[in-house]
Amino acid sequence: MNIFNKVALQGLKKNRTRTLVTIIGVVLSAALITAVATFAVSLQTYLVNGAIMKYGNWHVAFPDVDTSFVQEQADDNRVSNIASFENIGYGMLKGGQNPDKPYVFIAGFNKEAFSALPVELLSGRLPENSSEILVPAHIAANGGVKISVGDTLSIAVGTRKAGNETLSQHDSYRSGEETLTPTAEKTYTVVGICQRPAFEERSAPGYTLITTADTASPASSFSAFVALEKPSQLRSYVSSEAESHTYVLNDDVLRFMGLSEDKMFNALLYSVGGILVALIMVGSVFLIYNSFNISLNERTHQFGILMSVGATEKQLRNSVLFEGLCIGAIGIPIGILIGIPSIRLVLSIVAENFANVLYSNVPLTLKVSVPALAAAAVISMVTILISAYIPAKKAAGTPVMECIRQTNEVKVEANAIKTSNLTSRLYGLEGTLALKNFKRNKRRYRSIILSLTLSVVLFVSSSAFGTYLDQVAEQSAVEMDGDILLYTRDMTESEFSQLSNTLKTADGVTKSTDQAVSTYTCKVNTNELTNDFWDSYQKSAGLDATSETVKLSLDVQFIEDSIYQSFIESLGLPAAEYTGQDAKMIIVGKYNGGLDLFTDRSMDFTIGTESGEQTKTIHTTFADTYPLDPPPAEPSDVKGYVLMVVAPHQMKPQFDALDAPTKLGLTFWSDHPTQSTEKMQEIIEGSGITSGYTLYNVHAILEQNRNILFIVNLFTVVFIAMISLIAVANVFNTISTNIKLRRRELAMLRSVGMSDRDFNKMMRFECALYGARTMLWGLPLSGILSWLIYKGMVVGGGDIEFMFPWDSIGISMLGVFLVVFITTLYAIRKIKKENIIDALRDDMA
Repeated sequence: MNIFNKVALQGLKKNRTRTLVTIIGVVLSAALITAVATFAVSLQTYLVNGAIMKYGNWHVAFPDVDTSFVQEQADDNRVSNIASFENIGYGMLKGGQNPDKPYVFIAGFNKEAFSALPVELLSGRLPENSSEILVPAHIAANGGVKISVGDTLSIAVGTRKAGNETLSQHDSYRSGEETLTPTAEKTYTVVGICQRPAFEERSAPGYTLITTADTASPASSFSAFVALEKPSQLRSYVSSEAESHTYVLNDDVLRFMGLSEDKMFNALLYSVGGILVALIMVGSVFLIYNSFNISLNERTHQFGILMSVGATEKQLRNSVLFEGLCIGAIGIPIGILIGIPSIRLVLSIVAENFANVLYSNVPLTLKVSVPALAAAAVISMVTILISAYIPAKKAAGTPVMECIRQTNEVKVEANAIKTSNLTSRLYGLEGTLALKNFKRNKRRYRSIILSLTLSVVLFVSSSAFGTYLDQVAEQSAVEMDGDILLYTRDMTESEFSQLSNTLKTADGVTKSTDQAVSTYTCKVNTNELTNDFWDSYQKSAGLDATSETVKLSLDVQFIEDSIYQSFIESLGLPAAEYTGQDAKMIIVGKYNGGLDLFTDRSMDFTIGTESGEQTKTIHTTFADTYPLDPPPAEPSDVKGYVLMVVAPHQMKPQFDALDAPTKLGLTFWSDHPTQSTEKMQEIIEGSGITSGYTLYNVHAILEQNRNILFIVNLFTVVFIAMISLIAVANVFNTISTNIKLRRRELAMLRSVGMSDRDFNKMMRFECALYGARTMLWGLPLSGILSWLIYKGMVVGGGDIEFMFPWDSIGISMLGVFLVVFITTLYAIRKIKKENIIDALRDDMA
């Protein structure tokens, strides 16, 4: 160890407090960078594993290859695993309703295929021999063909040809160009219903039916699914095989590995991590740079003496960098050791939330990656060396005499520190001295104010971000009746009733109700509408303002008689007038979140359908709400207003003659909504219903929103807390060392008679200056950034109101003054304990 490094070590030992605070800053920085890197790796592993469970453990598929190709890939040292199934052939789907998917495609699975390619069974069981078959549920929902467990299928199986070209599942249907040539007649017994296989492309021309491979008569064509030993070699592997074979990439898995063609996702994945690390580095550089800068200010005289006896700039610069390496060697390992268990704790808190949002069958666990830890250590060390190099280069380049005389730090003219007489009268001698010192040492004070401003801006902007997220959450967490909704337009009432009785038996269901919503039109006089609604509606619909009548869409919701009866009683209306033939009805007419459509509280409407062949007049009384939420409206059906009549089921026959389009709905309450929804889905898919339907797990949707907000809020709070700790350490280090450097100045003031009271008054005024300057910069920047966050969320589709973050600004102001006051108090107590004569004699402050 050379003499310069020994001097550097002595300086670290001599100034233990500053060294300790600097090490704490490095520990915080390294811990935060480690946490970000480890979380990124853990999240990526979780997403990859979840995608593999859902889409299969393969990277590239070849939909039409022979046995020799499969064997070649199995022997390739780049391949870690290969699974394949037989392409038995295509058959026509009798009665199919999808013109782009007229076939069934029969796949012959072996054990390896069942293991590598996930098959989600809805009902029944997997096939055990080549005469049994598994049918996908979307053959009914998408193809319109009902197939049930136990059915027997006779299929003329053959190959698709377009000229001399043999077509595979990767080739979409070519109407008028291709032909199906049957080669064999096969009979299968349906033993199960499954979800659409994940490997079946959306554009595939055939619904994939799964049987087992027939060992007696193996097929000549296979679909091979390859998983590579090193996924990063995917491009080179594919390019070597693409010339002679068609291939399909498993983008749903590769996306999370950063290997897909989805540039937007990759950019988001890497840019978010990069921004977080950059913010941490900026905050850390402030702290560590100030520490080294202050250290060099103390040692300027020492540097001058060393340069006067022959020390070179390089030797002095290396001495400071050695100091940084020593601090890094202590702080970085501690930071890594703190960062790993910290992120483990965070992951354990959010694991259940991630399961509710993404994959419930894959645990979110800590994944420690050596390359990620090495990258965190390197980034932390680079941060330290950058922080040390900048002041080291400046100090080493200072002329010798300036270093010895120490005249380089404060260069001001008298006018620059001049204060007005008004200042003296307002603040007295103590305030004047504090203000002059502030003007004289602007560079030091600037770093303190910059650190405090950074902390304030981050805290206020993150609080604003959280506030806007809460607004979004409140909007998404709309109170809805029931936990599960099902609605359809295509089923007959008898079919719907039968399905309703079956779904009520699903596990966990405690209560259910059904409803029917028919849509009609009606003409109303514009003078009966409220002025505000008519003004907004005529502009949005492009109507003439002078029109005397306007056609509106009107829904009639038919609900169970008992619910309707309770609703009438809750409104305090006589039941006799609102039940029976041609009885009065309740109507809700609202827009813009609750404003009335009509001026009167009771009206007659003549309703009909678009054809207008028949009409019916109804007598209505307005109410402010309805007893049961109607089924969600399709995007094309959204009107911008609600005009809905509520009627009991017993009155529905009076409206049937109008033959209006009707949506049927079921609402369920359940103790276990997720399990109940899964069971209902199994029941529907297993029954082979061909009518279109929508099944909503409302509870899960609302819970998912809450989980996402919780995750975002938690990580925002943790991140801001760590950044704020780094800023606080920076402020503590800078202020305490700055006061220590003024030992002689403060001792001189005390020696000429400044009392402790006046001395404390001067230091309190300096604290006020720190806080005032911080607020002067921090508050406008915080407000601007909060507004930018608001605008960004509005552009992103959030319907939120701008709220100036007064609460967080108040907390940040209090925090700034508290941190500055406590730090100054700590430093002053240490100064007061020193002997005035010793402080005046110390020419190395």
